[in-house]
Amino acid sequence: MSAVSRIARTMFACASAALIAAHGVPSNAQSSAPARFGWFEYSGTDGGKIAPSDYRNPIIAGYYPDPSIVRVGADYYLVNSTFSWFPGIPVWHSRDLVNWRQIGNAIDRPGQLDFTGITMSSGVFAPAISYHDGRFYIVNTCVRCKENFVITATNPAGPWSDPVWLPTVPGIDPSLFFDDDGRVWMVNNRDPAGPSLYQGHKAIWLEEFDPKALAMKGNPKAIIDGGVDISKKPIWIEGPHLFKKDGVYYIVAAEGGTSVDHSQVVFRSDRLEGPYTPAPPSVNPILTQRDLPKGRPDPVSAAGHADLVETPDGKWAAVFLATRPYAQDYYNTGRETWMLPVTWKDGWPTILPHKTPVPRILKRPLPAGQAAPPQTGSFKARDEFTGTALPLNWMTMRGAKVTVAGGELRLDPGEGLGVMGKPAFAARRQQHIDAAAETELLALPAMGTTAGLAALQNDNYFLTIAAVASDKGVVLRAARRSGEKEPATGVTLAEQPITAKGPIRFRITARAGRYDLAYAVRGKWTVLAKDVDGTNLSTATAGGFVGTLIGPFAARN
Repeated sequence: MSAVSRIARTMFACASAALIAAHGVPSNAQSSAPARFGWFEYSGTDGGKIAPSDYRNPIIAGYYPDPSIVRVGADYYLVNSTFSWFPGIPVWHSRDLVNWRQIGNAIDRPGQLDFTGITMSSGVFAPAISYHDGRFYIVNTCVRCKENFVITATNPAGPWSDPVWLPTVPGIDPSLFFDDDGRVWMVNNRDPAGPSLYQGHKAIWLEEFDPKALAMKGNPKAIIDGGVDISKKPIWIEGPHLFKKDGVYYIVAAEGGTSVDHSQVVFRSDRLEGPYTPAPPSVNPILTQRDLPKGRPDPVSAAGHADLVETPDGKWAAVFLATRPYAQDYYNTGRETWMLPVTWKDGWPTILPHKTPVPRILKRPLPAGQAAPPQTGSFKARDEFTGTALPLNWMTMRGAKVTVAGGELRLDPGEGLGVMGKPAFAARRQQHIDAAAETELLALPAMGTTAGLAALQNDNYFLTIAAVASDKGVVLRAARRSGEKEPATGVTLAEQPITAKGPIRFRITARAGRYDLAYAVRGKWTVLAKDVDGTNLSTATAGGFVGTLIGPFAARN
């Protein structure tokens, strides 16, 4: 944006604020005016510089769970779960497995999927990306919206097709495998073939897939029952990926649930349809952190849900999810994408030896590729809202409508954050344990509306700092919601009347489980609520599978 445009926009914002200050809050006739935000800045701290030959885990920090990866020549593509956030399923590209650039979102049109009325941890689970003969495929599950589907694209950046539903496929976590003979197979998690023997008893099934008709061929077969050792009642065998190496078929899958007992296990067979034999106990699980002591410093937890990829030189790597708790099992950043080399011994892969902490700094597996915006380590990012669409890494709840125009983010006040709807809230992920987010509201909100900044885990768990306009004037309010029994706007932590004649800045600062909510008028910062308990933004408190997102919002009072 030109300097002239910036000056004109600021003059307009100041004039609007001055009018409000001189004549009171706007009338009801003006209450439909959008809240206008000029920019958004995010920063976070996670270690200092590292050697050029090294890389840092996680490779994609913040709420980017369930990674799936495919290599096409020298290019790598990766996707993640997004549940009921929209746009969904980010698509990443890399040349070195370390520097990742988001190139698109596979679910980027409202007509593809409808998340209306479902929780933020429903929606798209565990997408799996594959490639064959010039065509990319993503198979996925949309929980509470028709279940399993496939989408395709010739360019991974998009556009991706509308979903083709697979009504005969129950369960979750489908993944495709293209065999050497031209046949294509799907593996996924389903109920066991016989009666369920215990809570969490699941099975991995195999079924042939028609890549031209995008349909199942039928005759599914259960090939893994329960997990590595069903006598020990393993739970939630899921996220399977099938691949072939040296003529042997391998299935890697998650086992133990996605919390602290999460793990990755491996099975193999000389025949596609099995029987599949688990690796011996000296090998399985091939990745976990559950065998490490509680209370260890700087822990990595819940490691699992891995996908493996072979590099052009015959080496292997694994991407997987894990968490970074800041206390006990509290983490606000969600489940993140990590990467480790894979070693092979006696025909079995291993991602990490038993009782070994996931390392944070490692040697790069490949020479450094093209530069990309940082997604890990200490960095700062600023969005000026140029163009006509949100940045690729921004999302809304269930596909709410927002407007980007004239170098502004414009939000039409509507339903609030806490009513299971589609609020006027646009946000990016909190990617650091220690982070700060700041934005500028260009003019005071219209009467009967609220506009400000929110850090949100889901409809029932969030923090806000905002300007609230009523017929009594404008107040700045900090609020916190920690459960559905609390007010939908949150419990007020602090309030401060304001008579500003210019734009207002809002800032949310995170320090592990403590947050500061602050505002600035004419450049002077005031902390309205300090050391707020932010554990309501942790998965341990809020439940579900997502992480914290921070961004501007607007709502009717």
